[in-house]
Amino acid sequence: MQARHRYRAAVICCTLGIAGAPVHAVEDADFNFDTTEDLYAVCATTPEQLEHTAATLACRAFIEATVQYHDAVSDRKSMKRLICYPDKATIGDGRRAFLSWVEANEQNAERMQDIPVVGLVRALATRYPCR
Repeated sequence: MQARHRYRAAVICCTLGIAGAPVHAVEDADFNFDTTEDLYAVCATTPEQLEHTAATLACRAFIEATVQYHDAVSDRKSMKRLICYPDKATIGDGRRAFLSWVEANEQNAERMQDIPVVGLVRALATRYPCR
């Protein structure tokens, strides 16, 4: 990976904000990340929940991996960027964007059943559109 991408990934993953997230029950099966709803359950945990540490790390890893993959494949001339986040964006910013997007779309059962990478990219593209 180029130095710029390593730096960007490091900047994105530096902070994972927790404040303001609603309390949702997270189950072991949610860690399978079968649906956007599963990713939401994992990413929406709060410090009061027993699973919080594991969920925080899992959420962070999922967001970071998605963004790294997006950056790697969209560097090629044949693939357009879907997410255009600023250099100072963090994993915490991405997490908050995802939680906000889910809260706005949670009544859309079809979107909540999408694979989580699709829901996450939709959320990040909504927050950080490419112009």
